[in-house]
Amino acid sequence: MVATTRIPGTDLQPTRIGLGTWAIGGWMWGGTDEGQSVRTVQSAVDRGISLVDTAPVYGMGTSERFVGEALRERRRREQVVLATKCGLNWSGTQPYRDARPERIRQEIDDSLQRLQTDVIDIEQVHWPDPNVPVEETAGALKDALQAGKIRAIGVSNFSPEQLDRFRKEAPLSVVQPPYNLFERGIENDVLPYVREQGLTTLTYGALCRGLLSGKMTADQTFEGDDLRNADPKFQAARFPQYVEAVNKLDAFAQERFGKRAIHLALAWVLAQPGVGVALWGARRPDQLDALADVDDITLTQDDLSEIDRIVADTVTDPVGPEFMAPPARDEKAA
Repeated sequence: MVATTRIPGTDLQPTRIGLGTWAIGGWMWGGTDEGQSVRTVQSAVDRGISLVDTAPVYGMGTSERFVGEALRERRRREQVVLATKCGLNWSGTQPYRDARPERIRQEIDDSLQRLQTDVIDIEQVHWPDPNVPVEETAGALKDALQAGKIRAIGVSNFSPEQLDRFRKEAPLSVVQPPYNLFERGIENDVLPYVREQGLTTLTYGALCRGLLSGKMTADQTFEGDDLRNADPKFQAARFPQYVEAVNKLDAFAQERFGKRAIHLALAWVLAQPGVGVALWGARRPDQLDALADVDDITLTQDDLSEIDRIVADTVTDPVGPEFMAPPARDEKAA
């Protein structure tokens, strides 16, 4: 049985492992298959996962439609804490930040329709918009909460200063930052903040775009619009270091637990103080198989220290996930 956590200010108690659905939207992941995507969502629920996280921009509505169909087909909506996002717009396949109140209202209504539901459990602002005061965005979410269209409010990729401003205008329950063994910037600010304020984190990127799956080699290539073609971790200067680190983590996991790097990566995230839920991205049902081998990994302080040593000694030129930040409206390509 997957452990659960509580979303403050609500009666929502999702599992600590959630399904991330960026990849099933196809955009920046080399396309998608509807039948396979629907089966992936259904398989996650069958395995006991009760939180599904999506967003309008994942395939420009595609991921939300697939999630909605998967839950409708099996009549599983009531078993799932359904999380989506708002605050982005797009021109073609170019996303840009747009957290104006009118855009927030439109996105929520569109999401309700695509997800085939009358209420969204967690509505999150995908990225802060430098052209819109945080207070205006928060006010639009508060209105949706009071109207009964959403049950809880969250934000993603916000700084503590932005979180403070947001919380003065609307009740905030969830914070969604990137976090994994290789991307740990939130340990300096966001994680201490959420622990102090009693918020729930819904972290994304546990496998660092598949890097921590243990299935990549230093000569790996990626096709089409795959976002890893733009990710500095996957470029020649750094990629061999990261692959070597994963290989060493894999050897450690095998020796210490009889597991693999993919299991260790998720167990590590869940073991960090302040982490409520870790999202696990999948686009095929078999990519969920590894979850069954995570529960029995208990990391001691010595284990955590050894993991830190492996990463620090191997990755000498680390880089974060900053490349994923979408432009503001006034910076987007014409």
